Amino acid sequence: MELKHTAVRQGRLSSFLQEELQMSTGLINRLKWHGKILVNGNPEHTDYQVQPADVLTVLLDENEPEYPAEDGSLTVLYEDDHLLAVDKPAGMLIHPSRSCNTGTLANLVVGFYQKTGQKSAFHPITRLDRDTFGIVLLAKNSHAHGLMQRTRLQKIYHALTFGGPRQDSGTIDAPIGRKPLPSLLREISPEGKPSLTRFQVLERKDYVCKLALEPVTGRTHQLRVHCAHMGFPILGDPQYGSEESRAFSGIYNLESQQLLAKSVEFIHPILGSSMALESAMVLQL
Repeated sequence: MELKHTAVRQGRLSSFLQEELQMSTGLINRLKWHGKILVNGNPEHTDYQVQPADVLTVLLDENEPEYPAEDGSLTVLYEDDHLLAVDKPAGMLIHPSRSCNTGTLANLVVGFYQKTGQKSAFHPITRLDRDTFGIVLLAKNSHAHGLMQRTRLQKIYHALTFGGPRQDSGTIDAPIGRKPLPSLLREISPEGKPSLTRFQVLERKDYVCKLALEPVTGRTHQLRVHCAHMGFPILGDPQYGSEESRAFSGIYNLESQQLLAKSVEFIHPILGSSMALESAMVLQL
């Protein structure tokens, strides 16, 4: 993957990289020491004086990952030269760890890149818990990843809850903080960070409610904590479910939280187009 730009003005190479190509300082520093920044085909330092009609080329090929590529089923929802959107099943980690170096989404995506002849890397823009399923948005290189980190995303999740809100739509505004160590869980706490979730009822049936949830903020476990706090925990949630919701989930063999990352909308930072991507997975009531 490479970026190209033909100069129409005079100036330092660094200013073109930051302004015209919107590259971060960290990425520029990393690439320049590896001869990846070219002017008219020649590696140049960032203080080089660019002239009109000079052609700037930035080589964005990524290093080989330290984990193995794997061939397997991967549902691709969207792909261009910069971004990839795929569906992640429940029970799968996003990224390898020291204790689990295989069987993750990263292994499958790297295998997909190798199979399709792409020198791209695994840069997750959105992240899901192991047991949350649905759409995951990825950048193919560090440049696209940096731009997407500054891009506003509107994410919608679907959830099945035990019980539901009285009103059909509303907002949950409750600060979330960490539980005391060694716990990794979160809780509603006055000392926590401001946390905001919008909800809309999609369907009601007996004890179960299907909700559309929009996390305005992005706190760890936010949707699970907020739903539990409001008295309608997500079904199948072993950490934040109530005694009643866990018993109900057990009757229907729901062993993981019924939470689906359904869609994501944003303005593409490179193409400039409005993007509306949706998971192919469905949460059945």
